Amino acid sequence: MGNLGGLMIRDVRYKGIFFMLLAALGFSLMGGAAKALKESFTAGQLVFYRNAIGLIFLAPGLLIKPPIQAGGRPWRLAFRGLMGALALYTLLYCILHLPLGTAMSYNLTSALFIAIFSFLLFGEYHGRRVLLAVLLGFTGMLLIYKPVMHYPWYYHATGLMSGIISAIAYLTLGRLAAYYDSRVIVLSFLLAGVILPTISLLIHYMSGIHADGLFVINWKWPAGIEWFYILFMGIAALFGQYCVTKAYGADKAGIVSVFGYSNIIYSVFIGMLLGDAFPDLMSWGGITCIIISGIIISLVKRSQLPDD
Repeated sequence: MGNLGGLMIRDVRYKGIFFMLLAALGFSLMGGAAKALKESFTAGQLVFYRNAIGLIFLAPGLLIKPPIQAGGRPWRLAFRGLMGALALYTLLYCILHLPLGTAMSYNLTSALFIAIFSFLLFGEYHGRRVLLAVLLGFTGMLLIYKPVMHYPWYYHATGLMSGIISAIAYLTLGRLAAYYDSRVIVLSFLLAGVILPTISLLIHYMSGIHADGLFVINWKWPAGIEWFYILFMGIAALFGQYCVTKAYGADKAGIVSVFGYSNIIYSVFIGMLLGDAFPDLMSWGGITCIIISGIIISLVKRSQLPDD
């Protein structure tokens, strides 16, 4: 029984980390699929398809196994959905207009903003070692994907907004986990990501406002192989969204967020499959920094939990 009890404690201890690693893989695959569609679709159009596919897969599960939850926080749930949808808008816009690695790098600055917001708003502080580990992970990210500054400033501004909005969206997850089934939290995000593009479609066709490729869009059907990439993008994103919801519901945001850096490692190899160059020595140095960062966080996390 003692060994079994220890195993159960270890499982609980690393549950958030495990789900964050899976979430990072899902989002990396989503980014690769979206990048493959850059010549055919705008960011707003991809937001609609990504979330519509997610709804198709999620709805039957909710009907077959209705959620059991306390509820009672509808405005907070709606706010989480809105922030998640806006974060997706900005992320996909960057993916379509910047190198995939640069876009993902900007989005992963959310971990830094999470650590800052967690400390300022909720008093979550895990010591200087965790702070240094976060900085080390961010340094590794920059070593792998060196930001390309010759693109227009508003691409980079959108990337920074992607990180900030993502941080706000992620921070709400832990506060909603006690009230809502994780599938319902994902549902709020998917609904917002369908409703907002639909409104923009109506604005475009009813008012004649020109489509801008982001928040005002026109309708476009996928054709041929585009259907595969659209479907794959939606499934990978739904998988990532579900896992990140489980991750932030299982542990404190300041700890779990650091393991989102694994997105960088996944993206290196996905980028290579898409034709990117083999990472140079500096990039491998960045990967090493990220791995060391994860080890530090794991050790600090273990030391802060009670003994078996």
